[in-house]
Amino acid sequence: MTASERGFSTLETSHAQLATGMAPGRALRPKAKVLPEHARSHNRSLVLQTLYRSGERSRADIARETGLTRVTISDLVAELLTEGLVVELGQRESARPGKPAVLLDINRTAYQIIGIDLSEHTTFRGAVLDLDGQILERAEIPLASSTGAEATAKVVSLTEQLVGLATAPILGIGVGSPGVVDLSGTVLTAANLGWVDEHLQDILQARTGLAVVVANDANVAVLAEHGYGDAAGDMMLVTIGHGVGAGLLVAGALVYGSRFAAGEIGQVMVGTDLGLEVTYNRDQVLEHWLAVPLLEQRIQEAEAAGGTSGPILREAGQRLGIALAPVVGALNLSEIVLSGPTELLDGPLAQATIETLRNRTMAEFHGNLTLRMTTQGQDIVLRGAAVLVLSGQLGVS
Repeated sequence: MTASERGFSTLETSHAQLATGMAPGRALRPKAKVLPEHARSHNRSLVLQTLYRSGERSRADIARETGLTRVTISDLVAELLTEGLVVELGQRESARPGKPAVLLDINRTAYQIIGIDLSEHTTFRGAVLDLDGQILERAEIPLASSTGAEATAKVVSLTEQLVGLATAPILGIGVGSPGVVDLSGTVLTAANLGWVDEHLQDILQARTGLAVVVANDANVAVLAEHGYGDAAGDMMLVTIGHGVGAGLLVAGALVYGSRFAAGEIGQVMVGTDLGLEVTYNRDQVLEHWLAVPLLEQRIQEAEAAGGTSGPILREAGQRLGIALAPVVGALNLSEIVLSGPTELLDGPLAQATIETLRNRTMAEFHGNLTLRMTTQGQDIVLRGAAVLVLSGQLGVS
C-alpha cells in the first residue's frame, strides 16, 4: 500500500487545517454550540468528541449531551457514517416499548496515526498508534550525534519506515521536536540537533504526501497528559531530561507565547549565589541543577565521596520551585506534572519542589496546588503526537 493509499481516502481535511487545529487559544475539547458561520465544523467536532470520550451513544443521547437538535445530529451522523469515521454498533437493549435506539461510536479502526519523538539525545523513536493512543508498532533510529541535514535525513527515514508499518489509512503524522517550534512546524532553533529555521513539517509532508504537524516536545507531552492522563484543569508539565522544558495548558488551550518559546524554563536564571547584581550566567540557569546528566554526575560524585543523593535532589527541587513559583502565582495553576526519570524526580526532589512552591505563593490561592509524576511514562511524547493529529484532524482529544 502506498503512502497516498494510506492517507485520506474519505477524509477531506487539508494540511492547513491540521496546523489550524493547534492555533493559540483554541480549546482542545469543544463543549458548546458556536456562531452559525462556524457551526458546521465545530458541531462536527462536538459529535466526534462526545463519541470519542463516551462511546456507544444513540443519536438522541448525543443531542441531549451536546445541546444540538436531533435534525442536526442526524445530518452530521449521516455524513460521518459515509466517511467511515462513525459506525453503528446495533440496537440498544431496552425494556421500553417502541423501537430500540441504534448505538454509535467512533470507528476506532478506521485510521492509524504516526507519532515521532525527537526529544531523546541518543535515539529518534516512533510508533504507529490507533485512535485511542495505543501503540501498535515501534521503530527507532540511533541519533549517533547526528546534527543538521544528517539528523533531518534520519527523521525522514524513520517516518518512511513507520508509514510502511501502518495497516490502515494514516490520519496524520505528529512529531515532538526539541527546541522552539512555530505554528508552521518550522524548528526555529534546536541547538542539540544543529537546526535553525528547519522546515521539518514541510519536508515530511513533501516526502510522505500525508498531513504532518510538528510541535515542541514539551507541548506535545502536555497534550498526552491532558488527553490520556489524569489532568483535571490548568496545568504545567515539566519535562526533565537532557534539558528542562515545560508545556502549559490554560483554559483548555496550549500556551505558545509571542515567539513560540512559552515553557522554555530551562534557561531561566534561578541562581542568586553570585549576588543580585550578576548578569545572565549559564552556570546559574535551571538546567545547571536539574538536567539529568548533570544531576547524575553530582550524585555519583557525592556517593563516591561517601555522601548520599538526598541533599543534591532537594537542592534541585528547590531551584525548580523557585523557577515555577512566579508562573504558578501569575496563572493560578492547579497542577504541576513532572516527566522524566522516576528514580530521580519522585522523592526528595518532588517534595522539595512542592514545599518551595507553597512557601513562595499565597496559601489562600495556591494551597491546593498538586505536584505529581506523569502517568504516561516514556511514551508520553509519542502519545502526545497522536493527540496533535486527533485535535487537528478531528477536533477531539
